[in-house]
Amino acid sequence: MERAAVLVFALDCAGKILDHVSGTLLLPVMNRITPAFAALDLTSWLRYPLIRVGEEPITVLAVTKVILWVGAVLGLNFLIQHLLLQRVLARTRLNRGLQFAISRIFGYLFVALGFYVALVVNGVDLSSLAVVAGALGLGLGFGLQNVVANFVAGIVLLAERPVSVGDRIEVSGVAGTVSKISLRATTVTTNDNIAIIVPNSELTSNPVTNWSHGGPRVRLRIPIGVAYGTDPELVKTTLLEVAAANPDVLKSPAPIVFFDSFGDNALNFQLGVWTETMTNAPRRFRSDLNFAIERALRERRIEVPFPQRVVHLRALPPADAGETEAPSAGRSSSV
Repeated sequence: MERAAVLVFALDCAGKILDHVSGTLLLPVMNRITPAFAALDLTSWLRYPLIRVGEEPITVLAVTKVILWVGAVLGLNFLIQHLLLQRVLARTRLNRGLQFAISRIFGYLFVALGFYVALVVNGVDLSSLAVVAGALGLGLGFGLQNVVANFVAGIVLLAERPVSVGDRIEVSGVAGTVSKISLRATTVTTNDNIAIIVPNSELTSNPVTNWSHGGPRVRLRIPIGVAYGTDPELVKTTLLEVAAANPDVLKSPAPIVFFDSFGDNALNFQLGVWTETMTNAPRRFRSDLNFAIERALRERRIEVPFPQRVVHLRALPPADAGETEAPSAGRSSSV
């Protein structure tokens, strides 16, 4: 009860303060502004021609109406895309990337149609804008080549879907998960939760490694080297046991061990394992396997060699030995 009484008292005080401020400050200002608005001929101001396109003038009212239409179209586009993605496409069996692409393409078409309707409804003659559009297109071609290239690349990405939202990709030294594809750029989020903005043209003109294209199942190869003299069958058995003990390694296809080569200092093997759950964290997956492999090799006393070089030193004769023998040979021949 005491808290309620304090709250009521505070609201009453705030109301009295607002009344005082509005009566002493706002009211005199409004009294001065109102005659100015009354003297202004608002109708003639709104119908004032800004520019002429052909024979039709573009007035302030037309520009204002077009701006309001554009704002309404953009707001409806955001709302419709959200409803389409969350209420309609989310109930289908389409994957996440395809749902995002459909909603984006629908949004672009809706915005283009909305802009066209906004211009036509407000009396803008589109045929008279042909010259302006041609000049604008020429300027875009020369001055905004990269922006246009990224825009077209974004449309290609959404239509062909070589890269989709949720895919794990590597491009230009950047590795991460695609979180958003927009008109100009694609957002790639790394495992360190760092968002990297990649221009769309980079994804269409450069080689891209997509770990998730066609499915999340991938095979990773772990290289291992052991000392000469080690039983290869023992190494194979050890590596397969390590793979079988890891819960993220698939049983089918089964892990496999490759005897890769005879190296300079070691017998080189490769452990090939399939996984579906560690596609987004391949570095951690390799690290877990390397820890387990090192522990298993140490327990079975299998040596992991390091590069070695054997240096042979050969004794050479003194540098002045030949010089002392040459004069003596000359004197003996002269006797």
